[in-house]
Amino acid sequence: MSVTYVGSGPYCYANSLAMLLGAESPPPAVIEVLTGSPYGMQLIGGRLPEFDPFGWDPEIGLDAAIGLLGHECERVDGGTAAAALDRLRRACQDGPVLAGPLDLGLLSFQPGSGKAIGADHYVVVLEVDGDTVLLHDPEGYPYATLHVDAFAAAWRGELIDYLKRPFRMRYGFTRREPVTPEEALRRSLPAGAAWLAGRTDVEVPPGTLGQAEAAERTARLVEEGLDPEIRVLWQEFAVRVGARRLNDLAACLSSLGLDAGAAVATEQARLVGGLQGPLMSGDDAALAAGLRRLAPTYERLRAALTAGDGAS
Repeated sequence: MSVTYVGSGPYCYANSLAMLLGAESPPPAVIEVLTGSPYGMQLIGGRLPEFDPFGWDPEIGLDAAIGLLGHECERVDGGTAAAALDRLRRACQDGPVLAGPLDLGLLSFQPGSGKAIGADHYVVVLEVDGDTVLLHDPEGYPYATLHVDAFAAAWRGELIDYLKRPFRMRYGFTRREPVTPEEALRRSLPAGAAWLAGRTDVEVPPGTLGQAEAAERTARLVEEGLDPEIRVLWQEFAVRVGARRLNDLAACLSSLGLDAGAAVATEQARLVGGLQGPLMSGDDAALAAGLRRLAPTYERLRAALTAGDGAS
């Protein structure tokens, strides 16, 4: 029996977008799949392994999900901190704002914060009143407050590698056309297959590998001695979000009647989730073996998606 996971997890941009769309939003699990995040693995710069596709980042994913759901919005960034805060203050007068990426380490209302760490995060800003930003942080902090200067420091995101311009925000969401979650998911299948095949229209750092190559090379990195910082990243974030994404993908594919694809995604979710134990216990032989079992599943998922379901 397969049980779809329900529980906590680092779905910051999916949860934030769900808050912005309100009653018109599908569940965050559907949003996450629409971003394209479950369709692959990448080894960024030959060093940083992530369970998302070659060349993908949350900004690409958010734009994709918003469009697939039939919505559009204003997206602005850049300029000075003072100008960005002024834009944010004015935008909040007409409704909530999706802000990010921000540096998670500089959100001072969270325990253990205080230092920029380059971990990207998204929040929903409700208002800017005087020197205080009021926001919903989907990490578990509704109605959190932050001084405007502290918020700007986090919002600058200097250590976030994919962020080209600081102070990005999305606001003024409007519905262009009514789209059901099922229709949005079906429309997303060609993009999912394209991510799995390896897109050539995305910029990546030199040495970046995708899908099977990423899994195989990461297994070798484990055997050679995984960087301690990467081990911590995997322990605290990468494995659990990767497994959850694949679990949600399996549920979404099953809801569309795509049982072959759902079966592969379920297998992938079990393989990725199964890395957490060896990762914590230091059983690197088991960790490397799990990654090697994962490697061929990406091509199997691509083949399942393109076998008669319109995703070719």
